[in-house]
Amino acid sequence: MTFDLASELAAARILAVIRGTDTAGAIAAGTALLEAGVRIVEVALTTPNAASAVEALRAAAPAGSLVGAGTVLTAADVADVAAAGAQFVVTPAVVESIPEAARRGLPVAAGAFTPTEAYTAMRMGASAIKLFPVSVGGPAYLKAVRDPFPDIPFVAVGGVSLADLPGYFAAGAIAVGVGGPLVGDAASGGDVDALRERARAYLAAVS
Repeated sequence: MTFDLASELAAARILAVIRGTDTAGAIAAGTALLEAGVRIVEVALTTPNAASAVEALRAAAPAGSLVGAGTVLTAADVADVAAAGAQFVVTPAVVESIPEAARRGLPVAAGAFTPTEAYTAMRMGASAIKLFPVSVGGPAYLKAVRDPFPDIPFVAVGGVSLADLPGYFAAGAIAVGVGGPLVGDAASGGDVDALRERARAYLAAVS
């Protein structure tokens, strides 16, 4: 299946970031998010056995959903997550996984913080830029970085709360990536019902 990651992100508006300490917890959190209607989820490779979590979520994902891998740093990481069925990759920085994923036809949301990094990552084959950690400068910083690059699709990631959403969308983000404020402790074996409530709130805010 080929798809345009930036278009999918712009339509979904939310990228859920699952980063946990427990494989089963990560799978439970991802399953709850997908069941709640969150269409795009990533499992960070800092989660134990993240590739198996990706594989499990791919098998359970409803039609129209996308399951990817985050914190993908190296060419070897790309090979591992591709084998697990990841449909896209996310990086925290401008790293070697970007051109490797692009070479394989695997869409990349590349982590960048400065204008130079954003431009460089796009030249390396990224489909979108994950402006991270966006909370350092907030919506005003996103707007400042985006102004000279109106054609780069920016996703605001890093400490984005429910209350922050309108500001980031007004500043031009195509989507937001949300980890802790949405997932909480669910990916480490915590309360999945509370996660479902938060997911509903985020979805309502972007609908």
